[in-house]
Amino acid sequence: MSGDDDFEPHLGKIRSRGGSKARRYVSLITAATVRAGLNVAGASGPRSRRFDGSRIGRGASFGRVLSSRSATLRRATVKTRLVRLSGTARAAAGAHLRYLKRDGVTREGQPGQLYGPETDAVDGKAFIEKSGDDRHQFRIIVSAEDGGQYDDLKPFTRRLMAQVEADLGTRLEWVAVDHFNTAHPHTHIILRGVDERGRNLVIAREYIAEGFRARATERATLDLGPRTQLEIEARQRIDVGASRMTALDRSLLRDADTERVVFAGAPDPHAAALRAGRLRTLQSFGLARDVGRNRWQLADDLEATLRAMGERGDIIRTLQRELTARRLDRSSDGSTIFNIESDGTPLVGRVIARGLADEHRDRHYLLVDAVDGKAHYVDIGRGEMLEPLADGAIVRIARRPAAIRDADRTIVAVAAANGGRYSSDLHLRHDRAATQAFADTHVRRLEAIRRSVGLERDADGSWRIGTDHLDKVDAHEARQRRDRPVAIDILSPVPVESLTRADAATWLDRELASETPQVVRDAGFGRDLRNALAVRRQWLVEQKLIDPAARDARLRGSVLAALQRRELMRIADELSLQLGKPFAQVSGGDDIRGTLTRKIDALGGQYAVVEKSREFTLVPWRPVLSRHLGKQVQGIVRKGGIGWTIGRSRGPEIS
Repeated sequence: MSGDDDFEPHLGKIRSRGGSKARRYVSLITAATVRAGLNVAGASGPRSRRFDGSRIGRGASFGRVLSSRSATLRRATVKTRLVRLSGTARAAAGAHLRYLKRDGVTREGQPGQLYGPETDAVDGKAFIEKSGDDRHQFRIIVSAEDGGQYDDLKPFTRRLMAQVEADLGTRLEWVAVDHFNTAHPHTHIILRGVDERGRNLVIAREYIAEGFRARATERATLDLGPRTQLEIEARQRIDVGASRMTALDRSLLRDADTERVVFAGAPDPHAAALRAGRLRTLQSFGLARDVGRNRWQLADDLEATLRAMGERGDIIRTLQRELTARRLDRSSDGSTIFNIESDGTPLVGRVIARGLADEHRDRHYLLVDAVDGKAHYVDIGRGEMLEPLADGAIVRIARRPAAIRDADRTIVAVAAANGGRYSSDLHLRHDRAATQAFADTHVRRLEAIRRSVGLERDADGSWRIGTDHLDKVDAHEARQRRDRPVAIDILSPVPVESLTRADAATWLDRELASETPQVVRDAGFGRDLRNALAVRRQWLVEQKLIDPAARDARLRGSVLAALQRRELMRIADELSLQLGKPFAQVSGGDDIRGTLTRKIDALGGQYAVVEKSREFTLVPWRPVLSRHLGKQVQGIVRKGGIGWTIGRSRGPEIS
């Protein structure tokens, strides 16, 4: 080693050799952090941003790159929703998939067909079973603005999902179904929430917000060519007079100042004409005011009002389309939107159709031909919360109560007197006049809201009730009201024409026996109901169940009982042959024990079948029993119904 290469190390603490270099190093780190988009104390600049988690997951970088837009690109709308698959949500996922394949969604009015990346026919049940252990799934709706120009949407969807796979860097498992039953053809895609290694698939929020839509617009532009200037201008002219939220409105809102005042002019004469025309349209809606010097003030509620107007327009078009398809003639005032907040009187009528109001959030609607002679559109909430309803079924729809109940207040009072604990035994000691059945109704209430409000139950069966219990219950009821805004009672599962000569106690008979029958207008379904009631009364005369001389007399309760017994015994005889067991009829005070095996839908109502080893019985069905099919049950027949106990051990009754 030469002398020039000799060195002598100095051991000790590493220290800065100059404050300027240290400061320069910190500045370099800060600048690099700002360029990365992170928010650092003291950092400034247009690209500084706070970490919000939107870039966690696959596709974050593509989401940022693809966020730019071009006027010549074909427009597309993509809605993506992550759905947790836990508890009843798994069964609901299967129901959602089946509903997407319903009748009338193809151009020919046929049921939809599930397809996948490589095949045109996919078994939906097998797909759901394969997804059984998935934590979540993605539900995606893709709608290209010019989707009607495609003869078949499958190639578009497959190329789109292949590009998404490349962006996310993993193979994806998905199924899709195309819908052509709206003004804009669209595709529903169900994407499993796992990657190619079976791990949870996490997609960055930036990609969900921008990436999917950008890839769809690219794909549509490649397939159909860029939008021409004539197409762009034609679309803009339509937007000028539209009674909904448009791109022109969003542009005006972006340009408005803090007082919501916007200048109508623009450098381009065509753009200026569009803005001026749109502002005059908004003025006619009462949503803009001319304040002089070519300036306009926009209403505070402009966006919300335009969105509501767009939704109402969609509803009216849906009503008219369905009425026309079924050749139901209604006058100009013969259709309306059922407002659950202001319409206090329950709505009674026959189901015209059921559909998806918001396919992204699985919100459904019913079209009802009511006894008031009008057709009504009813928002019925999330589809998974409601049983299927056949077209032609007779229903009663009323506002669903959503309020804190007396039982909730009683639970709080009992818990307050017992150190924040509640049980049926504590309830009985607190209120000596209470019965066991009454206390058990409070336990059932706690069971019903346990998951929603996060209640804890100890090993001894007592519940922990906090001081904020009523606030939790109020929040629970608000969520329930949002998901199920109305209560629907099925008065008859079959059309009214099928009831006129039915050998059973039907809804028509209950109307004839009612002290307060429906107010029926002599128009629309009201006229059909009047005719059916007349035919039913004549049939009852032929059966010698009523006196022909008492033509307008109210039907006696004994006639209803006789008709109900006829149907019950007919069903019992058929079941006895199937099961090879005799039918055991029950009466007041009898003890019912056995296995709850099935539900029977009959014209006169619904029945539950309870089987024992050597016999079976039929009892009135309650919706709450659907969760206990196949289980051991026991109950006591009472005057007001049956008090049920689920399982072999003693527990709260279902009355």
